[in-house]
Amino acid sequence: MSAVTLTPRALYEEVAELLRQRIFRRELEPGSWIDELKLAEEYGISRTPLREALKVLAAEGLVTMKVRRGAYVTEVSEQDLADVYHLLSLLESDAAGVVAERATDAQRAELKALHAELEAAVGNREHFFAINERFHMQLLAIANNKWRDQMVADLRKVMKLNRHNSLLKAGRIAESLAEHRSVMAAIEARDAEAAMARMREHFQNGLEAAN
Repeated sequence: MSAVTLTPRALYEEVAELLRQRIFRRELEPGSWIDELKLAEEYGISRTPLREALKVLAAEGLVTMKVRRGAYVTEVSEQDLADVYHLLSLLESDAAGVVAERATDAQRAELKALHAELEAAVGNREHFFAINERFHMQLLAIANNKWRDQMVADLRKVMKLNRHNSLLKAGRIAESLAEHRSVMAAIEARDAEAAMARMREHFQNGLEAAN
């Protein structure tokens, strides 16, 4: 394996990001033990910044620390997933309502442009995943509540641990896209209640597809 070059920012933060991406790519599988010694050697660092990085990931829910057994990649149960989707539904439906009420014409245009990219990405699953996340993040940015943004960011990290991502289910991308169209239609109509309802349905359907 080629050497990894670390950037000048806080070492443990850089290591946390490297491990976070390996977890999301399933290079470190849910339930697997994290070999601290091997990783420290691979990154050419001491175990101290590595352990600090693991504490960061534990706080995010991506890693579980077990007494006298070390760190493990968190396994997400069906109940965990249901809880995460429930909270995301509450937070992001509220954001959709705020956007429908308050977004400027320019902000609506930004969302519309992202939705058009999503429509065009249907044939490329990985690109669709990326644009889908950008759409949700842009909607949250427009709603402009930094506390909600932080909660959603942490919940979405845990959601990514799910082995059976909802968008991998046959036909789910087309369904998700139709739901996005409904959310956008409500936002463009400045109908806050409809935007909230459509976003709640989006997450409910996503949870059903993820199980």
